[in-house]
Amino acid sequence: MANTTTRGRGAGTTGRRTMTAAARAAAKRAERGHREPGPAAAEEPPLRTAGGTVLIEPPGGWDDPPEPSPESFEEDAQEDGTPDDEPSRRSRRRLLTALLGIVLVAALVAAAVLGWQYRQGRRAEAARGEALTAARKAAPVVLSYDYRHLDRDFARARDRLTGHFRDEYRKTTSRVVGPTARKYHGVVKATVAEPTDSGAPAASVVSASPDRAVVLLFVNQVTQSTQVSGSRLDLNRVRMTMTRTSDGWKVSAVDAL
Repeated sequence: MANTTTRGRGAGTTGRRTMTAAARAAAKRAERGHREPGPAAAEEPPLRTAGGTVLIEPPGGWDDPPEPSPESFEEDAQEDGTPDDEPSRRSRRRLLTALLGIVLVAALVAAAVLGWQYRQGRRAEAARGEALTAARKAAPVVLSYDYRHLDRDFARARDRLTGHFRDEYRKTTSRVVGPTARKYHGVVKATVAEPTDSGAPAASVVSASPDRAVVLLFVNQVTQSTQVSGSRLDLNRVRMTMTRTSDGWKVSAVDAL
């Protein structure tokens, strides 16, 4: 019994010693826990456990992040652009420049053509009046002659002519008309008919361009000769082609209709 008691006391003493050491260690830990935290500890956020997860909360709480601005999106889009986008943009700019150049050239050409057509129209309109006046003055001179002064009459007529028709007139008058008029004492006097009672013009322009016009005239020709008793009146329709020259409008063709 004594031995049992002794063992029991020894075991109890050891247990008390162990508990006492544990209590002292706990007291020391508690004392350390109540001490003032250092600068490093003050900067660290408090830790909060939620189950098995450690949550860190800053002293001032979490602030909401700033909302992104449209400029930031544009900058990000520019930064995210790949190097291959730059050549394609340059190519599109060159294509746009070429298209604008083509449109500009087409507009200039169209304006030039319209301007030229407008000027041509104005010149053609002016040519109608000029050619008609010149034809009315030239017809009596070209279609008239008197055997008593053929050289003078033919020379005056040639001054109203131009081109190949001038050469043909010289040949015809010198070889045919002149000799016949001298032989039969021929005299021909031509006049442009006056407008009719209905107001129809005796001369009108059939077509006209800035340098050429075709004029239709009603011409009265009175012919006298030894071959004709008295005088003969011929009512003719004559088409005269008028051409602009450096000396004004000249007759380049005459056709009897």
